[in-house]
Amino acid sequence: MPKMWISLVAFGCFVGVVLPGATRQVRAQAPSASYAAAAPLDQYLIPDKASEIALARSAAPASISDGAEVLVLTRDGYVTGVHGGNGFVCLVERSWAKDTGDSEFWNPKVRAPLCLNAPSARTYLPIVLVKTKLVLAAKSKTEIAQALKAAMDTKQLPPLEPNAMCYMMSRQQYLSDNDMHWHPHMMWYVPGDSAESWKANLPGVPVIAANVPEDRMTVFMLVVDHWSDGTPFSH
Repeated sequence: MPKMWISLVAFGCFVGVVLPGATRQVRAQAPSASYAAAAPLDQYLIPDKASEIALARSAAPASISDGAEVLVLTRDGYVTGVHGGNGFVCLVERSWAKDTGDSEFWNPKVRAPLCLNAPSARTYLPIVLVKTKLVLAAKSKTEIAQALKAAMDTKQLPPLEPNAMCYMMSRQQYLSDNDMHWHPHMMWYVPGDSAESWKANLPGVPVIAANVPEDRMTVFMLVVDHWSDGTPFSH
């Protein structure tokens, strides 16, 4: 199969990994814009609430997202834009959901719609909300990383539940300057360094995995062949 390079959106972090293939190496990042500091908050916000709700819902097929709670980002953090009843929560992650060491941590163009199932809404989403609160408080990347570590060490953040997963099937996603819309996919969040348990990243294995030490988890990803609106994905 041809080699492809990807960026994995995980725990809100977009972790660079490589699709299984005969040769494995991490792609050198192409030169891109500098994101050394946070942009003005307005650049991260979507002024039209209805547009953000629609973008968030595009993360999953309508059979899921139409019944999901939808969060929208405001100057005070994420708030409920639509109440749901099926246990799923859809939102549009911004760049600070990435690992703090990522060069695009402050990239204001990033829009990553995802729809979390109930276990991930209970145990993954709190981390996104904590990071968002710290960003809105004008904390530095170092301060964010330290606060996240402290919250995990003191168990202020809940451990990941089994079966925590999400849909990322929006054709409008913008994951990074290099990968932009990439592929429709599904992700699972698993505690610790767990790639070996799924034998992920091996030749012929369709599951991709990346360990995220800062978030104390492994993200497993499975690419699907169509976007949430049913249209086929084409390279």
